[in-house]
Amino acid sequence: QVQLVESGGGLVQPGGSLRLSCETSGSTFSSYYMSWVRQAPGKGLEWVSHIKNDDGSTYYADSVKGRFTISRDNAKNTLYLQMNSLKPEDTAVYYCNAARGLYEYWGQGTQVTVSS
Repeated sequence: QVQLVESGGGLVQPGGSLRLSCETSGSTFSSYYMSWVRQAPGKGLEWVSHIKNDDGSTYYADSVKGRFTISRDNAKNTLYLQMNSLKPEDTAVYYCNAARGLYEYWGQGTQVTVSS
């Protein structure tokens, strides 16, 4: 089992940047396929990005491609999401997700609000 704690959210103006972190504990972080998923007000869950545990390949939703960068530090058991050129439509609660085999785990989420 793994515990996930997101941080780094907040209020930022359009065009600004934020860096989200997801600290993990309780299991071998490097063995997990990690993702960021968000939920905007009144909407369903939207996959944002993921990073593979084997070769570190990264994938992005079209809505964030070129603006967001996912990364992981296996030595620190931490997942990151660097978000640049933020837009009001990026406003959401951002969750990190860890998956391995039949199991997946979620953090509690961190709020990102993009507004002037």
